[in-house]
Amino acid sequence: MDFGQGLKEMTIHIGGIFASREPAVVRTVLGSCVSACLFDPLTSVGGINHFMLPEGDNESGTPTRYGINAMEVLINEVMKLGGERRRLRAKVFGGGHVLNIQSVGPAVPERNAVFVKEFLATEKIPILSQRLGGVNPLQIHFFTHTSKVLLRILGGRDEEIAGEEERYRVEAVKSVARRGAEESVTLF
Repeated sequence: MDFGQGLKEMTIHIGGIFASREPAVVRTVLGSCVSACLFDPLTSVGGINHFMLPEGDNESGTPTRYGINAMEVLINEVMKLGGERRRLRAKVFGGGHVLNIQSVGPAVPERNAVFVKEFLATEKIPILSQRLGGVNPLQIHFFTHTSKVLLRILGGRDEEIAGEEERYRVEAVKSVARRGAEESVTLF
């Protein structure tokens, strides 16, 4: 999609983070993952992340695939570019049930949605708009300099997104299992 106006265009995927003081539009497609879009209205600095799980094993490659890291890195990137923490505003998207997975306890989409709302409340960053939940993937375009978001609900359960999220889910489960096995052994 061509937005004209000389805007820099970026695409981010799971674990991606982008912030800019220059006008830019950033796109991503979300399933059970969540993106937080942060914006400082005074300086027009904005940024976006795309995370898979609220918490996880930081040693498994890309720590920003996990919410706690993705949120902290995003806030710091926006602040480095001139944004001020007390002026930040948020828009949050994702947390859809695009995978047919039975889970014990709260499912990943709900955990992601609860995490991002609680994190932003703790940081006293108001959420101006949100689209969390549902069963369809979302495509978003975030304009970093205005905080405008274009949202498209994608039809059905997108196979490419579902496949990517399933690969990351399997990798995360294996990582947790390995770590659990290592922790059950006592060396003396």
